[in-house]
Amino acid sequence: MHPVALTIAGSDSGGGAGIQADLKTFEAGDAFGTSAITAVTAQNTHGVTHSDILAPETVRAQIDAVTTDFDVSAVKTGMLGDAAVVDAVATALAETPAPVTVDPVVVSQSGDRLLTESGIAAVRDELLPRATLATPNIPEAELLADTEITDETDLRAAAEAVCELGPDATLLTGGHLDGDPVDVFAGDTTSAFTRPRIETPTTHGSGCTLSAAITARLAHGDALRPAVERGIDAVAAAIDGDLSVGGGDGPVDHRRATATPTTGVGAGIRAVRDVVAMLEAEWPPALVPEVGMNVAVAPPAATTPADVVAVDGRLHATTRGVRAAGGIEPGASSHIARFLLGVRAHDADVTAATNVRWSAAREDALGDRWDTVSVDRTTEPADADGTMDWTAQRVMAGRDSAPDAVVDSGAVGKEAMVRVLAADADALTAKLRTVASLERDADVA
Repeated sequence: MHPVALTIAGSDSGGGAGIQADLKTFEAGDAFGTSAITAVTAQNTHGVTHSDILAPETVRAQIDAVTTDFDVSAVKTGMLGDAAVVDAVATALAETPAPVTVDPVVVSQSGDRLLTESGIAAVRDELLPRATLATPNIPEAELLADTEITDETDLRAAAEAVCELGPDATLLTGGHLDGDPVDVFAGDTTSAFTRPRIETPTTHGSGCTLSAAITARLAHGDALRPAVERGIDAVAAAIDGDLSVGGGDGPVDHRRATATPTTGVGAGIRAVRDVVAMLEAEWPPALVPEVGMNVAVAPPAATTPADVVAVDGRLHATTRGVRAAGGIEPGASSHIARFLLGVRAHDADVTAATNVRWSAAREDALGDRWDTVSVDRTTEPADADGTMDWTAQRVMAGRDSAPDAVVDSGAVGKEAMVRVLAADADALTAKLRTVASLERDADVA
């Protein structure tokens, strides 16, 4: 069953932005789209020629009609028009438990004003404190945070300043600056995403598409950061489309905003993100090794650690649960990637691996259920080419297929570890849930 997502925004008669873009993007993201229209605009690829803001009561009635009938899993807002509509929306959203993405639309891409001055203040004071995520662009962040943005340092400061206005996190998009776009995510930590600039005039609706793609992922239950990362990839794919309609700056290709490639590095990134989302939502912090935990997925053509997708900085146990330290990208791991590649040299059917904390009880419990192999690293030669290469060779000696897990007893300066192997990310997730269930069902600490 498709999750339901709700967009509260203005319409775009040209179909490139607003409600139309949101609903197309929800569909591409495999979510069922519902809507509450806040304004009707007459616009095309050249600009906005007319706009009528609907009565707050009409907007609220639409929201109530949807939320009283549908099980809404995520909500996004876009163009709201004026303070009265913002107030009505903020009041309605205070009554929903679903995550809310606020895209604080102030002006259209063509420069036409879409939110009054009092509306900006209302977004700042009433709506952002209710938001799970805010997705301003540079002009919007400058207005909301009363700041000036000229470089990446300013981007980071402004993203954090918007967070101080109340949302759980902020994604500040930096496409208005020269050079390759830099998007800054500020939440529990602050990090930046950079990708090559796509030289194209067809970017109309990109902001709406980004926030809608993130909302679709939140509706599917993704944790916030993975949802943001998948949304960024989705809008990049939409911008890079070959859609050509209208005589001005055309719209992005919403059909491509799926964020679900099936091959290559993109699929690897998706796969790791799905595992990380599960770990951040479910994994007991006590099962994270002292050195941290990583998840690695090898795309079909991977031959070096630079090809293997993993978590930059690993995952760590924090007071807020298990959290990824950085983004997900090829080349982010050395140890687990080398181990995975070493095993794949003997069994190409294995594409995913991770590491969990060792205990004697956990070793025994897994040994009763899985095919496990033990490695004594105290016997590792001093002149071994690489620790993980040597470990993989020992594991696969005399074997044609990989075990479910490798028990590494550790050595001086080397933490004992259990490394889990699987055919793919879904199988790895299932195995990790088995490990977690052992933790719940028995004392294996």
